[in-house]
Amino acid sequence: MTIDATKRAVFVHAHPDDEVIGTGATLARYAADPEAHVTLVTCTLGEEGEIHVPELAGLAADQADQLGGYRIGEWHASCDALGITDRRMLGGYGRYRDSGMMGTPSNDKDRAFWGVPVRQAAEELVAVLREVRPQVVVTYDPNGFYGHPDHIQAHRVSVEAVRLAADPQVRPDLGEPWKVAKFYWTAMAKSALAEGFETLKESKDNPFADVDSLDDLPFGSDDSQVTTCVVSDGFGRHKLEALRCHATQVPPDNWIEVLAANLGPDSLTSEHYILAEGERGPGTGPHGWESDFFDGIATV
Repeated sequence: MTIDATKRAVFVHAHPDDEVIGTGATLARYAADPEAHVTLVTCTLGEEGEIHVPELAGLAADQADQLGGYRIGEWHASCDALGITDRRMLGGYGRYRDSGMMGTPSNDKDRAFWGVPVRQAAEELVAVLREVRPQVVVTYDPNGFYGHPDHIQAHRVSVEAVRLAADPQVRPDLGEPWKVAKFYWTAMAKSALAEGFETLKESKDNPFADVDSLDDLPFGSDDSQVTTCVVSDGFGRHKLEALRCHATQVPPDNWIEVLAANLGPDSLTSEHYILAEGERGPGTGPHGWESDFFDGIATV
């Protein structure tokens, strides 16, 4: 593939639907930019996911075990909604399997992503990085945002791949070395989380009705840790459309739908990140957060 865009970003996610929840508006924004090229790398088919469409319950991992194949279609539809044309499964379709939640027997299944040697999967991502030559790579923080083993593994694999891709001694058969300029982790600023939490609390469809405090949630970053807030005005509807493509995984009363119903689609367009490596661009607003991944770096 020949990529002529001057701004190039690779997003690494664990399962189909993850691309939408934390980064959907950002993906849609950059995918619509004629100067940008977005590559989505998803690591598993999500075979162990719950199923929220009753008539498809027989696809579950403990029954026909066909959910992963079905979710390929949901993933492609989501990418279409977001405008992502360069979409890849790490190592190819079915190379790695969804590991399920931490501590469950599915962690030990054959091909479970959690148990794959990091170097092995990283070299497959190195091939993508050297081909695309992105200035920006985005994945999860060391805890995988909320502790899912595949998210944690995606973080480890991405860290290793970013390092290996720049090393000319590593697998020259995978392409010319490439150094990523900025490496980001997804985040959710606690100030924004608090605002959303209050809004949802007033809704009769509050999906967090049983949560007493933000401290009880397995995610959320202090505002001082966040470096970047990408605001993608006008792309909230793309995020909603993409989310609805993942019908097996996302029930209609999910928190994103409830938030949009109360505040409108543009309430979904601010997505937060932590710059883990690279030089931070100029910031704005009360927190001095970047608003564009490509600020402060040369785009060639």
